[in-house]
Amino acid sequence: MRSYNQYCSMARALDLVGDRWTLLIVRELLTQGSCRFSDLRRGLPGIASNLLADRLREMESAGLIARHDEPPPVAASLIGLTSRGQDLDGVVRELTRWGAPLMLAPPAGDAFRVHWFTLPLRHLCRDGSPEDPAVTVRLGDLHDGCDITADHGRIDVRPCSTERRPDATITAPPQVLVALFTGLMTPATAKTEGLIVEGSAAALDRLLPNRGPADG
Repeated sequence: MRSYNQYCSMARALDLVGDRWTLLIVRELLTQGSCRFSDLRRGLPGIASNLLADRLREMESAGLIARHDEPPPVAASLIGLTSRGQDLDGVVRELTRWGAPLMLAPPAGDAFRVHWFTLPLRHLCRDGSPEDPAVTVRLGDLHDGCDITADHGRIDVRPCSTERRPDATITAPPQVLVALFTGLMTPATAKTEGLIVEGSAAALDRLLPNRGPADG
């Protein structure tokens, strides 16, 4: 691990988290929670196994992650963030917010995972009908997706689970999902661009940010 050798809190922080892939590993652990090495690999397309192992060793030495053995039925060694690692949530959130305008262009061959929406959706969604019963909308599927739940004004976004039955399941090209959940596109327009809603369209509309006049 290289150092800037500067007596500055920002420089010292970058000594620990400024290497390539480190903050994306943090993103995955904030999104997935404690998980297997193989789960991290699936969420980090493009990283080599040996580089991921190196980064994890460095992060463990820095006190950002810890490993623990989970008993059956999981029966696996899981990797999770320590409280110090969890403190990077705000850093990841602000980088996500700052980078949002860069997401409006199509991915142009970039890798994409639906579950990467989990963190930004926690801040983009709102409960438009807090007096109504709770609803859950699923993006993607159980293999790669997230469940958004609106319940009495509270928004919760988690990886998909068999324990939840979504009121609606939606799929769309990634740039359409970005435009839809940032309020730049209405559901009607999104449907012309590839949005597919299975189930309650009203459940989806309840979660979307405030928009201008509807376009149909």
